[in-house]
Amino acid sequence: MGKIRLKNVRVYSNHGCLEEEGLIGSDYIVQLEVWADLNRSSNTDNLNDTVDYVALNAIIKEETLKRSKLLEVVAKRIIDRIFYEHGAVKKARVEVSKINPPIDGDVEAVSIILKRKEL
Repeated sequence: MGKIRLKNVRVYSNHGCLEEEGLIGSDYIVQLEVWADLNRSSNTDNLNDTVDYVALNAIIKEETLKRSKLLEVVAKRIIDRIFYEHGAVKKARVEVSKINPPIDGDVEAVSIILKRKEL
């Protein structure tokens, strides 16, 4: 078993419950970890034998650009698509963070973390 990690994927989008958030938008950072059997790809040096991190990045960007009120929904869409499109993935962890959220106080970011294992 091995892990593929995408760190600090930055996306600008318009999530949030406030009307202003939908109009103005904000920066989001996504952290993704997926676990899969990487033994074959480490021997064959063939992209078809692994989970392509370019495809994972595309999923993150596409799902993050779809407006939602809650970050939980964004994280769930990302995980659902990963398991649907990449059968080799056995476990995934996604963290979606809103940078400088519009709350009272000096808060750098708010994050939602979801995990899922293959059933």
